[in-house]
Amino acid sequence: MGTTAPLDSATFRRWMGRWATGVSVVTAREGDLDAGLTVNALLSVSLAPPSLLISLMREADTTPIIERSGRFAVNFLAADQRSVSARFARNDPPAEKFRALPVHRSPGGLAFLEDTLGAVECRVVSKTPAYDHLLILGEVVHQELGRDGLPLVFFRSGYAEAEGTDTLRLPPPRAGP
Repeated sequence: MGTTAPLDSATFRRWMGRWATGVSVVTAREGDLDAGLTVNALLSVSLAPPSLLISLMREADTTPIIERSGRFAVNFLAADQRSVSARFARNDPPAEKFRALPVHRSPGGLAFLEDTLGAVECRVVSKTPAYDHLLILGEVVHQELGRDGLPLVFFRSGYAEAEGTDTLRLPPPRAGP
């Protein structure tokens, strides 16, 4: 079935790059501070009640805010929102990530980014430590459908390109080890 490689983080990253994922931005709020980060580790857990699981690095600035506030929002990005994904993937101060970015507020006051495919607000149900990450299970308490469109998809360390209104072109394989 192919070659095997020693277990190391670089090899594992390349291996996981073969799994296409949607891209979202998770937001949280504490006082007047909005925080957020790009996330592709997201899982729909249940329809009854509606719930999601997110996996966040423990050292991410948004993680302790979610832990203290007990709430988070997930914004599902559209194929033309690569710049939003890149903005929230950077290690910039939280205020910088939101600068001049249009948002509206969920009923719980969390940032819902404008022009996404949709967003949900979640109440934290449980937190499970997992190595350098924290798995956070949230029950959906509010949802908004956004515009209809293609999702932002990450594959092979790159973004899929939208072709028209119903086709995504995935990045080609990378040369080398």
